[in-house]
Amino acid sequence: MAGVIRRLDETVVNRIAAGEVIQRPANAVKEMIENCLDAKSTNIQVTVKDGGLKLLQIQDNGTGIRKEDMEIVCERFTTSKLQTFEDLSAIATYGFRGEALASVSHVAHVTITTKTAEAKCAYRASYSDGKLKGPPKPCAGNQGTQILVEDLFYNVSTRRKALKSPGDEYSRIVEVISRYAVHNSGKSFSVKKQGETVADVRTLPNASVTDNIRSIFGNAVSRELIEVNSEDQKLAFKMKGYVSNANYSVKKCILILFINHRLVESSALKKAVETVYAAYLPKNTHPFLYLSLEIAPQNVDVNVHPTKHEVHFLHEDSIIESVQKHIESKLLGANSSRTYFTQTLLPGLSASGGSEEKASSATAEPAERVYAHQMVRTDCRAQKLDAFLKPKEKQPADPETAGPSSGKTATNADQPGVTELKDIDDEDMMEALEEQEADLVEGQEESSIASLDGQRKRPRTEEEGQKKVDEELTAAASPKRRVIKLNSVKDLRADIAENTHKGLQEVLQSHSFVGCVNPQWALIQHHTKLYLLNTTKLSQELFYQILIYDFGNFGVLRLSEPAPLYDLVLLALDSADSGWTEEDGPKEGLAQYIVDFLKKKAEMLEDYFSLEIDQVCEVFWG
Repeated sequence: MAGVIRRLDETVVNRIAAGEVIQRPANAVKEMIENCLDAKSTNIQVTVKDGGLKLLQIQDNGTGIRKEDMEIVCERFTTSKLQTFEDLSAIATYGFRGEALASVSHVAHVTITTKTAEAKCAYRASYSDGKLKGPPKPCAGNQGTQILVEDLFYNVSTRRKALKSPGDEYSRIVEVISRYAVHNSGKSFSVKKQGETVADVRTLPNASVTDNIRSIFGNAVSRELIEVNSEDQKLAFKMKGYVSNANYSVKKCILILFINHRLVESSALKKAVETVYAAYLPKNTHPFLYLSLEIAPQNVDVNVHPTKHEVHFLHEDSIIESVQKHIESKLLGANSSRTYFTQTLLPGLSASGGSEEKASSATAEPAERVYAHQMVRTDCRAQKLDAFLKPKEKQPADPETAGPSSGKTATNADQPGVTELKDIDDEDMMEALEEQEADLVEGQEESSIASLDGQRKRPRTEEEGQKKVDEELTAAASPKRRVIKLNSVKDLRADIAENTHKGLQEVLQSHSFVGCVNPQWALIQHHTKLYLLNTTKLSQELFYQILIYDFGNFGVLRLSEPAPLYDLVLLALDSADSGWTEEDGPKEGLAQYIVDFLKKKAEMLEDYFSLEIDQVCEVFWG
């Protein structure tokens, strides 16, 4: 059966359209700044709260809005800049569709305060879904317009949830205003967070383009700028701007591109210009460019994208090629000198002696190859670990004697889990590693329950890594910790403290990680000594001490879906580590017995270990 075609409600249509025009707070700021510039403003102030999601305030000193127009100012397709479609061919203003304020009012609460030069007072009005909520009320105010946008995307929950970082949204707003401030020299721009006294971007009304670049992007780029100017009568375009010379480079290309005074993006132009700079800049570095193109309005189609960040124009390839050639000629002419930064000569070193050493090394024969085991290593990412293996004669073959006993790994005085490496023969070390890896393969034949155990432990260690250290041993510290007065727990803590090896504790607290030899062994450096760690034994001791010191103070990791206790017990019994034999009886009966036992102890498990068990549904929550 064919579906019925229905006409969408006008509110739904407007809200969908608003989502296309206003995709994030920075888009709303861009649209309203362009309205300010169309109103001949010379001073634009922007105030932001929570990245623009909670509040956006844009104030200007432009011509203002007439009281008679305030009724329809937030309706779609209402504008003072366009009357007929043919006017698009010669449009010289930023706005032309009349959708900016309408789109904002459909996804936020909007309040407009405005005053024209002829009016005796200002008027304030509130809007919702493009409609005036009440008649404009007279109030005090300066000439110009103040637009207050509150609770952006309050009725579009999916969009609001997607914009999670207020800091990121604020950075985007600052980026938009910075670009308009550079292009509109002679006008004052400022943006700050609500409640702050110092603006993050502030330009002066009498500042030049280079002054604004210096104020926003810093002296490093402003002193390395080259002015570019070009005009082509045949292609009917002019170009002006500033680009960085070969002495300046950044990790990410900064391209501020305006076409007919519209902030737009052009991947083709960006790629063409970066191709030119590739011959001058170090690899993986990029230039700074501010370019303003003025193309004959009849050759530009501005009505391409809802957010107006794209435009199409005739002779695009030819214009881009012309821009590319002009910038290349400017760079070639400015490449007569280069600036290099060198390190200052350290005290006590002779400049002449250093030059003599360099001269002698340049004429000397190439040095012999330095093998991996002879290298001095300072970075675990730039080395091979073949040479750092455990010596055969210093490590017993029995894996149980290779590490400390359970519960004393980090506390006993003689620690076989930590081996100090000194002058060891490489062949012996290689043989020792092969034997360890053979033992490790046997030990890694684990069942599914072992994998599940590892997955459960991993989030716990990540969570503990983010918390403060309590008494230098515990890895978890909640804001309000319970004081445990059980004698058994106190005795275990005292036992750990009494058997602590101060030297080993210092090694573990202030070591530098070198790298992993294999899944069981890792290398660390402490002062001038290198140690080989049995991470399995150390992990056992770590979690043992976490259990003792955080007893009764554990956090909870809630499962999105509860795990059935019966199934978990069966998985555990299926593991070879469980030690189950046929003499113990059927697994199903044992599993049910264990479930009943855990249900009886549910209150204690939750109190001591934060293990929540639903006694009715027989499921484990977290």
